[in-house]
Amino acid sequence: MDPKERMEKTIQFLKKEHKELKPALAHKNAWELLVATILSAQCTDVRVNIVTKNLFHKYPTIKDFAEADLKELEKDILSTGFYRNKAKNLKATAQIILKEFNGKVPSTMEELTRLKGVARKTANIVLGNWFNKIEGIAVDTHVMRLSQRLGFSEQKDPNKIEQDLMELVPKNYWTSITHLLIFHGRKTCKARKPKCSECCLNKICPSAFKV
Repeated sequence: MDPKERMEKTIQFLKKEHKELKPALAHKNAWELLVATILSAQCTDVRVNIVTKNLFHKYPTIKDFAEADLKELEKDILSTGFYRNKAKNLKATAQIILKEFNGKVPSTMEELTRLKGVARKTANIVLGNWFNKIEGIAVDTHVMRLSQRLGFSEQKDPNKIEQDLMELVPKNYWTSITHLLIFHGRKTCKARKPKCSECCLNKICPSAFKV
């Protein structure tokens, strides 16, 4: 079975296993999704959702983030980790959006990656899940791990893994493949101890026979 055929099978099996095809990050608009995604770096979605519930109540608008006291904002997001850098990026990004984009979250890859703390992964999540624009595949730690275990990429750099996946995944699945791999990575193909005997992909996964 060649890689494209295995990818088609992988998508089919994962779609049956994981019905939910939307971000686990709670949000009501593009800005909230952008904030939550920035905070999710090296942090669980569960923790981010706990933090943003209070955060979006305290700072309901982009202007509120732009004018926030940096030290206070750091305390508000402390439990997400790397809070100093994240707070600085959130405040700076809010200021850029107000100054350069008329207070609206931009909707292109080029514009989004001009914001602080926003690389391709974050931009792809916002574009695909809010603006319904498919420009690439968001590659987080789960997507990286599963792409390697499933034999779809030998790369370690997220951007190179993204390119490998884009060659194999039909474009209409570029957004949903991220959710499928993330959900599967959390539930079954865990980092330390994958549950290969329970995995719906164990008959087509090249790593299943090595565990």
